[in-house]
Amino acid sequence: MRIALALIALATATAARAAPADDVTRLSWMAGSWVEEKDGVTTRETWLPPLGGVMAGAGQTNAGTRPPRVEHMKIAAESGGATYTAVIPGQAPTPFVLLPGKDGEAVFENRAHDFPQRVIYRRCGEDLCARIEGILRGRPASESWRYHPLR
Repeated sequence: MRIALALIALATATAARAAPADDVTRLSWMAGSWVEEKDGVTTRETWLPPLGGVMAGAGQTNAGTRPPRVEHMKIAAESGGATYTAVIPGQAPTPFVLLPGKDGEAVFENRAHDFPQRVIYRRCGEDLCARIEGILRGRPASESWRYHPLR
């Protein structure tokens, strides 16, 4: 009986730890190379498919005469849940934890971050829609992108 209870406890603990990896795997719809061209600004984002509970991403924004902006992102199965971490030059890596939600949409949140507090991805037909939102200088603020597959 003790062995059976121990095995049940181990299976339950293993399933609980595996859940963030499953959450990352469920985000495979984000994988691909994406681009938005709007008002003279080209923004590209690429996500590798999930592998081993991790997705790696990179983004690049080119805006006229300004230097290109490059950032790196990852979504990883961590103890607190599937976590999106943005690595932007000159800033400390910033984690956002995946909230429960519907298929085809991912909302990551970090209420302690200055701005944004949420990073959101969802499928928009064949496109990938992305949005950041939160409170900036005491007011609601957001920015959105509609990426098309890069061909």
